[in-house]
Amino acid sequence: MTFMDKVYTLRTEVRSDGETLYFISFTDGQGEFYDLEVSEPFFVEFRQMERKNRNLQQSNWRHQEASDLWDETLYNRAFRVPKSVEELIFDAEQRELINKAIAALPEIQRRRLLLYHEYDFNYRQIGEMEHCRPQSIRHSVLRAREKIRAEIVKYRIG
Repeated sequence: MTFMDKVYTLRTEVRSDGETLYFISFTDGQGEFYDLEVSEPFFVEFRQMERKNRNLQQSNWRHQEASDLWDETLYNRAFRVPKSVEELIFDAEQRELINKAIAALPEIQRRRLLLYHEYDFNYRQIGEMEHCRPQSIRHSVLRAREKIRAEIVKYRIG
């Protein structure tokens, strides 16, 4: 039986004189049907108990569903699929190679490259800091990128 199944029925009946009657109907364990008239406060309390019980059962069902998740299900639901060990190792090696290539750059190129890429300064701002034209900064950053790219290619071929 799921949380939506009920073994009883709550109903109201309005008489011709305007009086409202409250009933709880159910079948007992021997299959005998009962239709009990109850007071309004009892009916209201029973209805509130029914709602609280339903909410509790729904909450339990949601938590049960969450605890039944398997690693594969979580993996399939992941917004970002985790990288494999090989990909993580490759990324770490590539970062190390890039850091070595940056460290091997002349000081001016390294400083300009880092200001541009790491600190998000534009060519004009870096030019003002170093008292030179933005075109010179741009050329220096592009040369630094070419040197890093050449270092990476040399590593992959070698």
